[in-house]
Amino acid sequence: MTKADILVFVQSDLDMKVIDSARTAQLNHLIDSAVSYIEREGVAFTVTDGTYNFTAEEADVVEMYACYLFRKRKTDEGMPRMLRWSLNNLLFSQKARVSDAT
Repeated sequence: MTKADILVFVQSDLDMKVIDSARTAQLNHLIDSAVSYIEREGVAFTVTDGTYNFTAEEADVVEMYACYLFRKRKTDEGMPRMLRWSLNNLLFSQKARVSDAT
């Protein structure tokens, strides 16, 4: 999956039927921010020729994080447990695969 695929999921999750170019730019920025924040946590995404190639699980976590960032700007609530749990599971599964390979 690509960032364009995730954008469609974010729009759907946020119940945005029709969006203009400014909103699209905002959502793309939130997706990029979510990817950066997740990578800072230690998750490694696959990048081929400068393009991210997300697995279904990775795309789901990026989508949840981007939606959280969008909603957080109005509510200032903390990170939902489901998102924290998903981030931890993604990170731990990647680390387990690395240690199994060595």
